[in-house]
Amino acid sequence: MATVQEPLGYSSSASILENRGRIAIFIDGSNLFYAALQLGIEIDYTKLLACLTNGSRLLRSFFYTGVDRSNEKQQGFLLWMRRNGYRVVAKDLIQLPDGTKKANLDVEIAVDMLALAGTYDTAVLVSGDGDLAYAVEVVGYRGVRVEVVSLRSMTSDNLINVADRYIDLESLKASIQKLPRQPYSRSVAVPPESVNPS
Repeated sequence: MATVQEPLGYSSSASILENRGRIAIFIDGSNLFYAALQLGIEIDYTKLLACLTNGSRLLRSFFYTGVDRSNEKQQGFLLWMRRNGYRVVAKDLIQLPDGTKKANLDVEIAVDMLALAGTYDTAVLVSGDGDLAYAVEVVGYRGVRVEVVSLRSMTSDNLINVADRYIDLESLKASIQKLPRQPYSRSVAVPPESVNPS
């Protein structure tokens, strides 16, 4: 299958003719988190959704993540995600023998992609995990077009090879990054009579 490494919003004649139909978005939260760290950005999830949808009709956007129930900041973030267009699929983090914590959601992503395959035309998979290559291939057999979006250095060649389109997340960096907050500045009002019109 052909792979394209251009941003979703590119304006070549091929994209003008392309009809993505109804789209479903499947985001591997952990994969995206580490990609954003490598890019040195914080993701603006409102911008991300708009960029990935790119004017197409969105059926649903899923966000898969491991959770630490005691982390109030994370709980607040997930609540925000639910209220802003994302269907959050969460699994408790498990502590591994080396002390790290992990939650593997590949099965959940694959099952949702397959279960909904008749209801959408294009799947946008935000992950570089090669374990999802077979699910992408099977969804493709069902007539679904699959776009994989991930950082190239973190994306399996097998996943790229079975996708209809590959978009390097780095090409979307400017479109999806959260802008730094501008410091609040007070403007000093000048009374009209003190302005010299000359």
